[in-house]
Amino acid sequence: MVEPLLKVEGLCAGYGEVRVLWGIDVDVVDKEITCIVGSNGAGKTTLLRTLSGQISASSGRIVFDGDDVTKCNPREMLTRGIVHVPEGRRLFRGLSVRDNLHLGAYLRRDSAEVERDMDYVLSVFPILLERQHQDATTLSGGEQQMCAIGRGIMSRPKLLMIDELSLGLAPRLVERLSEALLEINKSGMAILIVEQDVMTAFELARHGFVIEQGLVDLKGTTEVLAENPAVRQAYLGI
Repeated sequence: MVEPLLKVEGLCAGYGEVRVLWGIDVDVVDKEITCIVGSNGAGKTTLLRTLSGQISASSGRIVFDGDDVTKCNPREMLTRGIVHVPEGRRLFRGLSVRDNLHLGAYLRRDSAEVERDMDYVLSVFPILLERQHQDATTLSGGEQQMCAIGRGIMSRPKLLMIDELSLGLAPRLVERLSEALLEINKSGMAILIVEQDVMTAFELARHGFVIEQGLVDLKGTTEVLAENPAVRQAYLGI
């Protein structure tokens, strides 16, 4: 059996004395799209923050590409190939789209390859090419999300983690972003999506995890999860 790219075992974490994750077990297969869904406050964002080193795990283990990275800080996680596109996009005001994209590559020294990746990002998101000299924070919500994802790609990650892909966006823009992520995934990049829109998540991902109250409640292929009566009632309104 092939080992997953990311394997999370018994992960516990939180904020100070407030524990949010209570023994999470999650794995992500290399070169696939995996989703994590659940209600608001279930611990999804906390999980991504722990995986990217922003929050320290109180117990459990994170294994990435065969190495134990449980105690790595954000810079070390980024160097190893884990990129976190946060909820709210977090673009830099006063900097152009192109400059925001370049910031994603700030640890890289392969200038020629960086420019190739820039061309790739602008080909995946053509609107960013048109807006490349515009202040990134003046873009529409969907365009800002494209820029945030593009910035993540610029670090050339092995795993791209996206928190709330569709939050606040019109269905047409969500569809465009979904098409782009499928194209990005075809290039061989593994993607982990945290998403409240369960239908969108299941359409994109092959495997999924349902988190409730800091624990994995259900897991499996998204095809099977979509037919689960509890999931259909709680998240799909069926």
